[in-house]
Amino acid sequence: MNADGRAAIVTVTYNSDDVLPDFLASTAAASGSSVEIVVADNDSATAEHLRAVTEAAGARFVAVGANLGYGAAVNRAVATLTPDVRWVLVSNPDVVLEPAALDRMIATAAEDPTIGAVGPRLLEPDGAVYPSARLVPSLRTGLGHAVFANVWHDNPWTKRYRQDGDHTVRRDAGWLSGACVLIRRDVFDQLGGFDETFFMYFEDVDLGWRIGRLGLRNVYEPTAVATHVGGTATRGSSERMRLAHHQSAYRFLSHKYPGRLLWPLRTLLRIALAVRARATHTR
Repeated sequence: MNADGRAAIVTVTYNSDDVLPDFLASTAAASGSSVEIVVADNDSATAEHLRAVTEAAGARFVAVGANLGYGAAVNRAVATLTPDVRWVLVSNPDVVLEPAALDRMIATAAEDPTIGAVGPRLLEPDGAVYPSARLVPSLRTGLGHAVFANVWHDNPWTKRYRQDGDHTVRRDAGWLSGACVLIRRDVFDQLGGFDETFFMYFEDVDLGWRIGRLGLRNVYEPTAVATHVGGTATRGSSERMRLAHHQSAYRFLSHKYPGRLLWPLRTLLRIALAVRARATHTR
């Protein structure tokens, strides 16, 4: 498969007024070709302002109608794309794409038809590399990470899960951060998009895992760069977000390991996640 076919960029907003303008501005230089931009809004209180900002930038606004979660909103937006769109970049609105980032991801994916998704080098605002290309967690890795991540930062389970190391080299990953990831449209459609049972968090882990189960690759491409600047939409709800993260982690590992014989380990994982959530809250 070559790079022929149109590309689209899909983002999801929820009161994202502070970050959406910069994101939309960055899309112009992300590709040398015309790219369709779709903003799916999860019932923001500021929806009409977001619509105005979106349309002023030449993008298309899709009102989801309720706050259905990240993956569900992406699915609704992708469903509106015409069949000639072959590449879909899913991105948070609090991301700023560097020039040619989309073209570089598409070029990498087009090199090999077994590449199902490509992720960029994702930077923090201070320029540090965020570990956005990770291992699909196992029960053992997930348990070790959940128990020790906050108290033993150099523990082997977290290092293995995060795939810490050289972030300047292209490599395969188990999954790629949904904050910014390019997905082949036919692969996305074949999988039915994101699993909407994940309201937030781990929908990207699940998608990467399912891409791998198709025999396809998730590839980290460091020459494509984006910065995750962060926004105000989720500030002030950190306790609720931590709870959602741990619930989604447990949901994913329960999907991956559904057998009754693994119930004791899943129960131990649930306890470890709950302890970690409480420990984080009291720090």
